[in-house]
Amino acid sequence: MRGFIADIEDRAEENRDFRHVLYTGPHMQLVVMSLEPGEEIGEETHEGTDQFFRVEEGKGEVWIDGRASRIESDVAIVVPAGAKHNIKNTGHKPLKLYTLYAPPQHPDGTVHHTRAEADRAEARVAG
Repeated sequence: MRGFIADIEDRAEENRDFRHVLYTGPHMQLVVMSLEPGEEIGEETHEGTDQFFRVEEGKGEVWIDGRASRIESDVAIVVPAGAKHNIKNTGHKPLKLYTLYAPPQHPDGTVHHTRAEADRAEARVAG
């Protein structure tokens, strides 16, 4: 079974894609994300998936079940399965982060260059 070994801070900071799946295992998935100023992930709930985020660069806000918190570099966020959540870039530079889904949430190898592209792909899956 293959694993993943890399400098995750560098990979997150170099990433320019809204969503880029780096690794998918049977029970967990690693994804880097980049949000442009004013951009957000979009409110979502993963019923059977816990999610961990770590911010590498930038500033923003996270909402978990309606409670807002400011976030910035080096902050970690844990979203339990079933919690409604969203992250928004409130800064003037891209918000660079990575996230772990347990279990995986996206098809292995997924790359969405923009949020619009991600939204279109998710609409095709849902509909």
